[in-house]
Amino acid sequence: MTATHDDPSSAEAEVVDLCSELIRIDTTNTADPETLAGEAEAAEYVAGKLREVGYEVEVLESGAPKRMNVIARLEGSDRSRGALLLHGHLDVVPADPSEWSVHPFSGAVQDGYVWGRGAIDMKDMDAMMLAVARRFKREGVVPPRDIVFAFVADEEAGGKFGAQWLVEHRPDLFEGCTEAVGEVGGFSLTYGEDQRVYLIESAEKGMAWMRLHARGKPGHGSFLHDENAVTRVAEAVARLGNHTFPLVVTDTVAAFVERMRELTGQDFPSDDLEGALAKLGPIARMVGATARDTANPTMLHAGYKANVIPSTAEAVIDCRVLPGRREAFLREVDELLGPDVTREWVMDLPAVETPFEGALTEAMQAALRTEDPTAEIVPYMLSGGTDAKSFASLGMNCYGFAPLRLPPDLDFSSLFHGIDERVPVSSLTFGTRVLDRFLRTS
Repeated sequence: MTATHDDPSSAEAEVVDLCSELIRIDTTNTADPETLAGEAEAAEYVAGKLREVGYEVEVLESGAPKRMNVIARLEGSDRSRGALLLHGHLDVVPADPSEWSVHPFSGAVQDGYVWGRGAIDMKDMDAMMLAVARRFKREGVVPPRDIVFAFVADEEAGGKFGAQWLVEHRPDLFEGCTEAVGEVGGFSLTYGEDQRVYLIESAEKGMAWMRLHARGKPGHGSFLHDENAVTRVAEAVARLGNHTFPLVVTDTVAAFVERMRELTGQDFPSDDLEGALAKLGPIARMVGATARDTANPTMLHAGYKANVIPSTAEAVIDCRVLPGRREAFLREVDELLGPDVTREWVMDLPAVETPFEGALTEAMQAALRTEDPTAEIVPYMLSGGTDAKSFASLGMNCYGFAPLRLPPDLDFSSLFHGIDERVPVSSLTFGTRVLDRFLRTS
């Protein structure tokens, strides 16, 4: 007998409560040990929910207090096949309660939404994973191949205590995994009157945080100075911040453009690609940034007194680099910096690009169409980064597929790290049904 939403044991019935309860656990990741909430409580919550239905669970502290990861494996019917990794992160970015309509860690369920920090990044997917994992174990569902469920720490600060740590220290936990599914994909974009595409992340720009250093002669602020470190770093920052890198159409962006042209009839001319992408609406902020490299200044540090010229000055630049563009990007950056400013990497994570083809993407399409007959999947590149960067280093093909059918008027991209982050209840239950079907057939 198929479980229904009214059945309290069904995944669809409990996913909203799971999401709300996860949000109520503050897992703020400031990357500063003094203000870090950590993932330990959420990890123990997830581990308890998995053990409750019979999973053998590993809870691993990753070299620092409160930084916890949870791994469980469900054996499939064909163990000769490559296993599938399903991964979600438990940490969230900070939130200021004074800016929100509801408390960001309330997990409030109201007005048809689950509200709170992490609602779409990514405790919604954590809850869907957990709900489906519990249902499979309760009902004795044996998937076609092994599924590894990973609930990890520290994604919001690059994964040093989460996916990176696991890949470096416990790769055995992912033995046999050939494909991985994570966040920021599978959400709908409505076009026409009642037609939807679901964007599947199959590529990510490289994510590199660059620190700039400038040296000069220190001295009194009232004197003439031609070797001012603050001026040198400020000029370099301005050159980088005002620079437009060349338009580059990668394989993934080309596939996105061609598929959207077929589905919508909209033209995406090469001489105004960014203008055409902007017509997609708010999601263009996410997709439009994948046609060029970017280098955005985010931090400046120099000096200690108003009338003292310091000997050094620093800046931090958030760089996002397209697949295959790293060397060209660095040459361009070095020309802009000039001889008086040096650079070093604070964090350097590679670009990822996976072919959008094969049985896994076909299973995504089929699972979506069981719930939305109009569904069409389209590959896209994420301008940000996820834990896929770490898992790809183990040879896995990585995709973003956290299925959500969204209201056409919801500005989804603005909710990532935004105020009043929330996920529609209907999207959560839809996504749980789709994920259930996907894992039974992939």
